[in-house]
Amino acid sequence: MGAVPSTPRLSGARPQDTADYLIGSFVGEKTFPIGSDFWQKLLELPLNLHWPTHRVQEACKLFAQNNCNTRHLTKILIHLSWCLQECVSNSGAPSEVYEKAVNAVYISSVFLKYLIENAQSNSIEEFHLSLNESEPAPNGFKTDQNIESLVMHNVLNFIGSVEVSPKTYLLHHELLNFMLVAMSTQLLYGPAPGPTDMNPFIDAAMAQESSLVGLVVRRLLLNYIIRPRIPYNSASYPVFSGGSQPGVLQRVGSAAATLVLLPFNYLVSSTGDGSRNPLADSSLHVLLILNYYHKCVVGDESLTDRSDDSATSDSLSKGKTYFSDNPYCKALENARDIEFDRVDIEGNAHSGSHVRLPFASLFDTLGMCLADETAVLLLYTLVHGNSDFLEYVLVRTDLDTLLMPILETLYSASKRTSNHIYILLIILLILSQDSSFNASIHKIVLPSIPWYQEHLLHRTSLGSLMVIILIRTVKYNLSKLRDLYLHTTCLATLANMAPHFHHLSAYASQRLVSLFYMLSRKYNKLAERIDDKMGKSGSLGQDSLAEDLSAELHIYTDFLRIVLEILNAILTYALPRNPEVVYAIMHRQEVFEPFKNHPRFSELIENIYMVLDFFNSRIDSQTHDGEWSAEKVLQLIIMNCRSWRVEGMKMFTQLHFSYEQESHPEEFFTPYIWRVALSQRGLSFDPSAINLFPVDLPIEKPNDDVDDQSKFQNTNLNEHRVLLDL
Repeated sequence: MGAVPSTPRLSGARPQDTADYLIGSFVGEKTFPIGSDFWQKLLELPLNLHWPTHRVQEACKLFAQNNCNTRHLTKILIHLSWCLQECVSNSGAPSEVYEKAVNAVYISSVFLKYLIENAQSNSIEEFHLSLNESEPAPNGFKTDQNIESLVMHNVLNFIGSVEVSPKTYLLHHELLNFMLVAMSTQLLYGPAPGPTDMNPFIDAAMAQESSLVGLVVRRLLLNYIIRPRIPYNSASYPVFSGGSQPGVLQRVGSAAATLVLLPFNYLVSSTGDGSRNPLADSSLHVLLILNYYHKCVVGDESLTDRSDDSATSDSLSKGKTYFSDNPYCKALENARDIEFDRVDIEGNAHSGSHVRLPFASLFDTLGMCLADETAVLLLYTLVHGNSDFLEYVLVRTDLDTLLMPILETLYSASKRTSNHIYILLIILLILSQDSSFNASIHKIVLPSIPWYQEHLLHRTSLGSLMVIILIRTVKYNLSKLRDLYLHTTCLATLANMAPHFHHLSAYASQRLVSLFYMLSRKYNKLAERIDDKMGKSGSLGQDSLAEDLSAELHIYTDFLRIVLEILNAILTYALPRNPEVVYAIMHRQEVFEPFKNHPRFSELIENIYMVLDFFNSRIDSQTHDGEWSAEKVLQLIIMNCRSWRVEGMKMFTQLHFSYEQESHPEEFFTPYIWRVALSQRGLSFDPSAINLFPVDLPIEKPNDDVDDQSKFQNTNLNEHRVLLDL
């Protein structure tokens, strides 16, 4: 990757011998001062040579043993910082400067990652991120400065201030991989942050000036939006040439199971898959990890160090600790559309430090990539945390750009993780809280939905399709996942939508009534089991099974009531606009009969029967020879909808569900984001070292090339950190 070294080599030495000598010296016992020309030779070495697996493993172990004395990790990080400073200060720097920086960050990543994976304590001292007091230092360099702060400042400064170009692409990519490695200390701890957690590099990132934080957030999102392609025609880096072999440190990474770069064949892939882009993927992983990080601080420390003295949810007391503010989260929450400034509307000038982004391009990019879990996480983060972006989404007239990939993903729920499905449903719930959204989705007519296989959907409204998919998701959950929160979220979204239904399709209307029947069957089975248990013993008893049955029956009673309230909302507020719903209720009116006298349902079902009586009487009054066809019944319903009056029906308060995020969302999102990052092979990590989420460890590993995704795909989190409020 680097240029041919200009420094003298050992006389007559082959390139392989030189590489062996320099890498061997780096990991060995001998200490090289930070000002030694050894470092220039190391960073100018062309790393396109092979090392066998056993030697790589030995190198990593030897480095870990000797670093406490040599402090070579600190020194390579300092040289990385100097290289980055030169790249930033001199935009016209020769390519050799960038190549040295690439080599520095790559070497740093490989060996830092090994140290993190094999950390034995919670002490930062284990990394030896300082120079020995006796170390001779170059003029102007403070030997006592914080190394992690130095390197993170320069890494973030380069990412935020240097444009991505063919010349800088590889360095940007390697720096993002370094960020993932440096922040992977999170994997060593449990999901709930504790005051003893050691995350020195991510803590250093949190301590940066707000102006730099804004630049970094903007650059990471622009990388995701623009999705820069690999510069195939660039001759700067041999790694991009077709005949290249994995370099020395690429072998270090893969052989020691500490792969830092994406697999070589992925880097040079030409599949044309628009949703996959190495730089965009890495940028989004880094952004999400930064956004959801919260440092747990011991409560008796001074609170004056906080950037915001107001009592926010970030800093609420949790026992004797509090959680420090996250500048990246604030920057993302306050991002503004580059095409629109709120000062024009409100007359209040906002701080010029706000991140400005092209919301239109971000909207379109998300629509293109929502099959990917990280894109879903970004969309959730924006619609929940950034009111400007949520408002932008709600006023778009092409909501199908976002909703169609969401609904298609929900349709294929069996191929997705439960967390993926759940976050998508929360997004729909957040959107359904807005009445204009609920109205506008019925104005968008879809010519066809080719991926929906159970029924031919022709010229179906987006709103009708959303109803169909939500009900299908409930059915899938009922048979497979049995997740209470998933049921609740689906029904809450339908309840928010119900008063705004407009010309709901026949199929959607049928599915809505079938939803009641499906839940009623589950309810009846539970009731029968309880009756059988009471019949045998004379009482329900106090054992765990009895308690579980009783609790589950209560849950399904609530679900049935919500569905009845959904039907009531349609009949009360939108009946004239939804004749197909009336027809579906009339066609299956017998499913409501068993619940007419149920104390929780009777008033709601009374309203349904008032509608049934009205339309049944209109049909009975018509003289008709022969059987009534479905078309004739529907036509009669449409005609009599005009004379329907809601007076006489018992009015219920409209259900309105809203989403409320748990006070400590990092306990859910941090493990989730890391699991996704690992499964997408942007970074591999020793599974035995992971404590952030449960990992199934393989009994034996006969093949080193087993797909990383198989190690992490079954590690879904069972606890959903969300609340639903009526």
